[in-house]
Amino acid sequence: MSDRVHRTSFSENEVLRRELRIRSRDLFILLHDLRSYAQLNYTGFSKITKKFDKVTSSALRSTYMTETVHAASAFGEAAQNRLRKHMEAMAYAYGLAAQCTSLDDALRELKQCLREEVVWERNTVWRDMIASERMVDAVGVQSPDLQGGLQKSRRITNTQRQMLRLSLCTVVFGVAWAVPLFSGVEQQRCWAMLVYVSLLWATEALPLHVTALLVPLLTVMLGVMRSPAKSHQSLGASDASKAVFSAMFSSVIMLLLGGFALAAALSKHDIARMLASWVLSRAGSNPRTVLLANMLVATFASMWISNVAAPVLCFSLIKPILRTLPPGSTFAPCLVIGIALASNVGGMASPISSPQNIIAINTMHPAPSWFQWFAVSIPVCIMCDVCIWLLLLFVYQPNKSTPAIHQTRFTSERLSRRQIYVCIVTVVTILLWCFESQLAFVFGDMGIVAVIPLVLLFGFPTVLGKEDFNNFLWTVVMLAMGGIALGRAVESSGLLHELAGRIENIVDGMPVFSV
Repeated sequence: MSDRVHRTSFSENEVLRRELRIRSRDLFILLHDLRSYAQLNYTGFSKITKKFDKVTSSALRSTYMTETVHAASAFGEAAQNRLRKHMEAMAYAYGLAAQCTSLDDALRELKQCLREEVVWERNTVWRDMIASERMVDAVGVQSPDLQGGLQKSRRITNTQRQMLRLSLCTVVFGVAWAVPLFSGVEQQRCWAMLVYVSLLWATEALPLHVTALLVPLLTVMLGVMRSPAKSHQSLGASDASKAVFSAMFSSVIMLLLGGFALAAALSKHDIARMLASWVLSRAGSNPRTVLLANMLVATFASMWISNVAAPVLCFSLIKPILRTLPPGSTFAPCLVIGIALASNVGGMASPISSPQNIIAINTMHPAPSWFQWFAVSIPVCIMCDVCIWLLLLFVYQPNKSTPAIHQTRFTSERLSRRQIYVCIVTVVTILLWCFESQLAFVFGDMGIVAVIPLVLLFGFPTVLGKEDFNNFLWTVVMLAMGGIALGRAVESSGLLHELAGRIENIVDGMPVFSV
């Protein structure tokens, strides 16, 4: 066996060299983390005992550090020497696999990998990404209502300001209720409710998801829904509540949950970062090409993960680029703005990239297929990205200040079984959504297809667990449910038909572009 191994030319065995390169790099990073952990604990013991001596006026630090900390094997010189030798051995193995000319070159490349790993870990905590996005609107920092002179200098508190906005919205609601604009009772009441809810959303007198929860309550209590029969009789509270709740939990909500599940799996298992870094590593060193590549990656990532997670992903990947730019380079703001705008463009690229896309599909009869959506959205997104790219190049002219940039590194890694499983589930789900119209006799609706990734991904806690489910954007789900309920109320009351008729009379005879 050993003779056969020696006969194999190591320099020509690409698979073996790649495997050794990956393993030696990972072990080097782990050994470095172990050394940093030991140094951190040593410094912690030193500072804690120093603070203890200062507070208690004692002399514990020197004795404790000498007799206890220095005596521990983890902090001894022998352990540190062994750790350093292991790191040098990993650097030597990496140098052989990467065909470096010297050990210093191998150490230099490993330190570069280490810096990129640190940047990635500090900037993207993917397991908490959706939780952080969910908490953006839920958590706020408010100044406390202090007593004394500070309270006198402040004329109005946050709570008073919120109550004032709520009162003004309620007054406008009363005016819209009292001023007769429509002949039907249900239409007049629905108009008042529509104005009230729109103002609450616009002024944020109440949190957006709370206003969305208020919609079914107002719909039933105000009696705005009518029977779908030709008589159009007003529905009672019992029938109206059944109708509004059946409309709120529809296929739109299941599509949202299915999209959230795919985004959580792609982010948690590092698949989005691997794909993005692979694309960016082939963009070269020309600032124009790198800018366009980053924008396209941001747009593509926003198609499948949220508009918040996508730019954070791209920003973590461009950290090594930004760190090596010369002072005063205009490429840094150009690149950051390009990623932000491209992420917004990606929000309209796929039906699950934004909640409004799903709601729009639900209101169209017949609903467009995914192929039809992509046929319109992808060319539009590409044209938007190109226009933004040209505008940024014209405004910032990055090639003048930065002729060449640091190329993004990509280290090929073998996909784990979980990553392969997530990729298969994602691809199969997207294909089923694309061919939903042909498979309607099996699934009936895209919402039923969305159940498949929920079951397959959450069915195995090692893929997605209870914590990932709790970290869904439930405020967005509530907002979508409230919007669906409001749309059903406007349609059922006849207000939609009445407004459409009046708008048709206004625009009758106008040119197409004016309309």
